[in-house]
Amino acid sequence: MAKLKIRLCKSMIGRPEKQRRVLRSLGLRRVNKTVFLEDNPMVRGMINKVSHLLEVEENVDETA
Repeated sequence: MAKLKIRLCKSMIGRPEKQRRVLRSLGLRRVNKTVFLEDNPMVRGMINKVSHLLEVEENVDETA
Protein backbone atom coordinates (compact mmCIF):
# COMPACT_ATOMS: atom_id res chain seq x y z
CA MET A 1 0.00 0.00 0.00
CA ALA A 2 1.15 3.55 -0.70
CA LYS A 3 2.68 5.74 1.95
CA LEU A 4 2.15 9.45 2.52
CA LYS A 5 4.85 11.81 3.78
CA ILE A 6 3.10 14.49 5.83
CA ARG A 7 4.89 17.58 7.21
CA LEU A 8 3.45 20.29 9.45
CA CYS A 9 4.41 23.58 7.76
CA LYS A 10 2.45 26.11 9.81
CA SER A 11 2.01 26.42 13.54
CA MET A 12 -1.16 25.34 15.31
CA ILE A 13 -1.06 28.44 17.53
CA GLY A 14 -4.38 30.24 17.26
CA ARG A 15 -6.09 27.35 15.47
CA PRO A 16 -9.40 25.89 16.67
CA GLU A 17 -9.23 22.96 19.08
CA LYS A 18 -10.74 20.58 16.48
CA GLN A 19 -7.85 21.27 14.10
CA ARG A 20 -5.32 20.79 16.92
CA ARG A 21 -6.85 17.40 17.73
CA VAL A 22 -6.63 16.32 14.09
CA LEU A 23 -2.96 17.31 13.93
CA ARG A 24 -2.19 15.46 17.16
CA SER A 25 -3.96 12.34 15.90
CA LEU A 26 -1.80 12.46 12.75
CA GLY A 27 1.25 12.47 15.03
CA LEU A 28 2.23 16.07 14.30
CA ARG A 29 3.14 18.02 17.42
CA ARG A 30 5.51 20.77 16.22
CA VAL A 31 6.39 22.68 13.06
CA ASN A 32 8.53 20.82 10.47
CA LYS A 33 7.78 17.44 12.06
CA THR A 34 7.36 14.74 9.40
CA VAL A 35 5.40 11.50 9.68
CA PHE A 36 4.88 8.60 7.27
CA LEU A 37 1.36 7.15 7.24
CA GLU A 38 -0.53 4.60 5.14
CA ASP A 39 -2.73 6.09 2.44
CA ASN A 40 -6.31 5.26 3.47
CA PRO A 41 -9.64 7.13 3.57
CA MET A 42 -9.37 7.93 7.30
CA VAL A 43 -5.97 9.62 6.93
CA ARG A 44 -7.09 11.40 3.74
CA GLY A 45 -10.10 12.84 5.59
CA MET A 46 -7.89 14.18 8.38
CA ILE A 47 -5.51 15.70 5.83
CA ASN A 48 -8.41 17.45 4.09
CA LYS A 49 -9.49 19.09 7.37
CA VAL A 50 -6.09 20.71 7.95
CA SER A 51 -4.62 20.81 4.43
CA HIS A 52 -3.83 24.53 4.77
CA LEU A 53 -1.28 23.67 7.48
CA LEU A 54 0.36 20.64 5.82
CA GLU A 55 2.63 19.61 3.00
CA VAL A 56 1.86 16.12 1.65
CA GLU A 57 3.87 13.89 -0.71
CA GLU A 58 2.42 10.70 -2.14
CA ASN A 59 4.00 7.31 -2.90
CA VAL A 60 7.05 7.88 -0.71
CA ASP A 61 9.46 5.19 0.45
CA GLU A 62 10.26 6.06 4.06
CA THR A 63 13.63 4.29 4.04
CA ALA A 64 15.02 6.70 1.44
